[in-house]
Amino acid sequence: MCGYILTGELSVKSDLFSVEYFRFSYTDAMNWYELMLLCVLIGAVWFWLDSMKAREIGIQAARNACAEEGLQFLDETVAGRSLRLVRDDDGVLRLQRVFAFEYSDTGNNRCFGSVTLLGHRVEILYIRPHLYVVPNAHETLH
Repeated sequence: MCGYILTGELSVKSDLFSVEYFRFSYTDAMNWYELMLLCVLIGAVWFWLDSMKAREIGIQAARNACAEEGLQFLDETVAGRSLRLVRDDDGVLRLQRVFAFEYSDTGNNRCFGSVTLLGHRVEILYIRPHLYVVPNAHETLH
């Protein structure tokens, strides 16, 4: 059985226990459960930090696209829509993340857009095409 062994001597001084001699030793190497737990925790922290970096890249890409098109980027954030493993052009597995965001062209409506990242590179940025009324050549506008 692997575990911790705590040895020491206790003495009573004014109704309080104090440790005069304290020795702490680990009797066996880290067992497989502890090693697996450590790997899972490290992986979870890496995934969380990587996701935060990808989210910031998505926000910046959406903000820049809205500014270039003269649109208002609403809520100043993106929301994760999907996550999956895909291969890039070199055949390397990477995380593909799709983030959704909202923008407005008139200030009183909400339109939806999306930004797709492969790793930390923006692959696709979608903003709905704007519809413009084009007058008929035979009509005159008054």
